[in-house]
Amino acid sequence: MSLSAARSILFVCMGNICRSPMAEAMFRHQATLRGVLDEFTIDSAGTGGWHAGSPPDDRMQRTAQRHGIPMKCRARKVRNPDFTTFDLILCMDEENHANLLKMGAPPDRLRLMLDFHPHEQCTEVPDPYYGEHDGFQEVFDLLETSCDRLLDELLPESP
Repeated sequence: MSLSAARSILFVCMGNICRSPMAEAMFRHQATLRGVLDEFTIDSAGTGGWHAGSPPDDRMQRTAQRHGIPMKCRARKVRNPDFTTFDLILCMDEENHANLLKMGAPPDRLRLMLDFHPHEQCTEVPDPYYGEHDGFQEVFDLLETSCDRLLDELLPESP
């Protein structure tokens, strides 16, 4: 399947409380602003399940709220059916990419989130969980740019 045909997207990080729910919320927000939200199925999950059922990290939620982006998801662990349900699975880093391959994810559906970021030096979305607040803003900024570029690639060009 070509990237432009992808209409169901799963964002994945380790625990699904910081990076991947922010990516889900950001993509949902930007797709809404472009008037194309109804063209996509969007979700997020973690390769670990220890936060299952929890809301996003408070620090990530506060960062999103400052920018007017609601985060309404609950953490969940990646499930085997996700590998056939979603056209595109976007990992926040190489470790989660490797974990998904070990879990049986089809390599042709996996990409790194920052494959859609214009700066070649940026290859992974850093995990802000054990850091200070500025790490959450950095994640927000990286995902804002990456989701915008991802939408550019997924949507057909305007006439």
